[in-house]
This record gives sequence, C-alpha cells and structure tokens, in this order.
Amino acid sequence: MSEKRMQVFFSGTVQGVGFRFTAERLARRFPITGFVRNTEDRRVEMTAEGEEASLVEFLTAIRESGMKDYIRDVEAHWSKADGTFHRFLIEF
Repeated sequence: MSEKRMQVFFSGTVQGVGFRFTAERLARRFPITGFVRNTEDRRVEMTAEGEEASLVEFLTAIRESGMKDYIRDVEAHWSKADGTFHRFLIEF
C-alpha cells in the first residue's frame, strides 16, 4: 500500500481548548507522522502521513474525542505522502 497525506482544517471553538494536545496524544496510537498547529484564522490545521486506513481512524478518533463539541466543520484534503515528517508533533 502507498502512504497518503491528509491535510485537515478544523473550525469552530478549536483554539484554546486543548485541541492540539488531544490530537498529539491520539496520534501516538497510530503509525502516522505529521503536525498540528493553530492558524491565524482561528482554525486548527493538522497534516498527517501514513496508510490511509490509519489516517481515517486517527481522524475518527479526533472527531469522537472530547473535542467533538468544539468542532463545527472539518475540511480534509488528500494527496500522496512525501515522507517529510519523522514523528507527529505540535507546531507552535
């Protein structure tokens, strides 16, 4: 199987509520790499690489976590992975 890249933008009340820390903690459960960070437009961007099934499970875990009530919209973009990342981390 080929690896994929998933870039996701979460909107709602997603900054200042522990969203990035929750995403980073959940990422440890999956064989993925990438980052999560706040954007200037008050969304949270998450970019991750791995097998598609793992990425979908990771996204589902975030959407079903304690953060679900803070998420208003999820915008996901898929592409081919390029191996940029070595682990999953929070970018500040």
